Amino acid sequence: MSDIQTSMRAKVLTLENMLRSMPQMELDTKHYFAQGMYCRALELKKGWTIVGKVHKAEHFFILAKGKLAVTVGDEVTVLEAPRVLVSGPGVKRAGHALEDCLCLNIHRTDKVELDEIEEELIEPDPESMYDSGNRLKYNIEVIE
Repeated sequence: MSDIQTSMRAKVLTLENMLRSMPQMELDTKHYFAQGMYCRALELKKGWTIVGKVHKAEHFFILAKGKLAVTVGDEVTVLEAPRVLVSGPGVKRAGHALEDCLCLNIHRTDKVELDEIEEELIEPDPESMYDSGNRLKYNIEVIE
């Protein structure tokens, strides 16, 4: 990992730790499957900030709707829909919805069980507040 990635990773982890102490939202996530492909569709409301998990493999990230400030390299970049990115492995990103957003992650896998998919595609993250289906894992105050 380069010094730039290490620096941004530290900033993202600091943000994630700060977010843990705040009320959380249930993430509106839908899961789609097609031959050898898995799509996770996440709706974010304007003003929400999220920190993602670290993916093991390259995949597509599509911003299908909205405007999203997201960490890329050692900076924050504003993406506007429609936008397609190839997201590399080993990166932990943070995003802040500047408008209501629809975000899609598309992965290659033959698995259809969310826990198995996460085990195959995501680096272990026991500290994550969300499970493989993007549901809160703990009894945390929830924003309605």
